[in-house]
Amino acid sequence: MSKNSEIEIINVDLLQNTSDELKEAADREVPMIEIKQLRKVFGSFQALKSIDLTIPKGTVFGFVGPNGAGKSTTMSILATLMMPTSGYAKVDGFDVTLHPQEVRKRIGYMPDFFGVYDQFKTVEYLHFYGASYGIPKAEREELIPQLLELVNLSDKKDAYVDTLSRGMKQRLCLARCLVHDPELLILDEPASGLDPRARIEMREILRELKAMGKTIIISSHILPELAEMVDEIGVIEHGEMIAIGNVADIQNKLRVKRFLHVRLRDREEEAEAFLRDRPYVNRILRDERGIQIHFGGQDAEQSELLHEMVSAGFQLISFSEAQTNLEDVFLEITKGGEGIE
Repeated sequence: MSKNSEIEIINVDLLQNTSDELKEAADREVPMIEIKQLRKVFGSFQALKSIDLTIPKGTVFGFVGPNGAGKSTTMSILATLMMPTSGYAKVDGFDVTLHPQEVRKRIGYMPDFFGVYDQFKTVEYLHFYGASYGIPKAEREELIPQLLELVNLSDKKDAYVDTLSRGMKQRLCLARCLVHDPELLILDEPASGLDPRARIEMREILRELKAMGKTIIISSHILPELAEMVDEIGVIEHGEMIAIGNVADIQNKLRVKRFLHVRLRDREEEAEAFLRDRPYVNRILRDERGIQIHFGGQDAEQSELLHEMVSAGFQLISFSEAQTNLEDVFLEITKGGEGIE
């Protein structure tokens, strides 16, 4: 066998191995979002400090954190609007820095502040964005009525954008994000500034999108209202991910610090002072609903506390363990900057 023939056989083998590796990679389930050691620095300020995050396809992920924690920075990087300082972020296997065009095909991004073209009618607004994505007019004519129906704006199709309420504009922006049928929705505070009814409408739309199999990453200060539809939450503070997991697991881990709800007939101030001296009572909050106790004991200690209150002559209307919600989770995790292992 000649030397050239050997080289040809080796090259064929290399091509076959490469093809096998590509096929194997294609067969593997690629997460919708993969973030590794992501950092973003603005001058001397570290907006993100080595964030790691993986979100499987079809997941609704709730991003929790106070203002300035790094939520919007992370979302802007995922949306290819901002370059990371180091580390990487991938969407459906595509690096946001190396393959931004491929990423943009797969995402619908709704920022916390967005502009609309006031002189457009609602239907014209969606046609404009559909055309920007290269969707043929005939296809847009069929698609846009479906989008308007999904976001409950069918009766506003001929209304000018500047006549819409804030809630309607939010829903129109969501329809705009869906015009090219993206696999991932990145929604930064989608219910910000909405009244209670508009928030409920937004929540129902997100529930429908979840049923359609969309992957959704959503940041919101009303996450307690979205608890039933969020699969996982990530808590970010000072640019660091301090807790991550599904809602049930995090709530179960927090049960070592229970939330007790106590209502009394009278003497609430005395009861508050009495409770502060009891063991396992970590924190007390009193409002019009009664007394909320962050309690570190288990069932036996909880029973003993009830017995002590009755023995001390307090007339209890109710004494119960409150179910933790995402707001409780956030407050407890961020208390003192401590995360959950």
